[in-house]
Amino acid sequence: MSLTVRVLAPDTKIFDGTADEVILPSTTGQMGVLKGHVSLLTALDVGVLRLREGYTWSSIALMGGFAEVIDDEVTVLVNGAELGADIDRAEAEQALAAARNELAHVAEQINTPEKLQAQENASRARARAQAAGGTVD
Repeated sequence: MSLTVRVLAPDTKIFDGTADEVILPSTTGQMGVLKGHVSLLTALDVGVLRLREGYTWSSIALMGGFAEVIDDEVTVLVNGAELGADIDRAEAEQALAAARNELAHVAEQINTPEKLQAQENASRARARAQAAGGTVD
């Protein structure tokens, strides 16, 4: 009663295994996938993919991409990803604080390249901190 899940980045396989439930950070919000889910293709936002095997949850920080669900197989193609268990929580929270500070310095700007980059950096840092198990508001 499980799904086959593969998370692939351009240069490496991040995860290849099974899960009872997958929660994806789609561009339209969180989306859960269980066995028997209808086939679909969805764009993914920067965020956290969550996997449940039995009663155990694990997380993967995703840096955007696409997910395809067909016949109880979930294939996730991403620009970059990192297993939550491999992320140093303290470092991730420090990086998030730095990214938020950077964003605060450009908050008054209107869609400048610097502001867009700061927003992207903050999104990525937030995903890493969440995947590492940090508390993020």
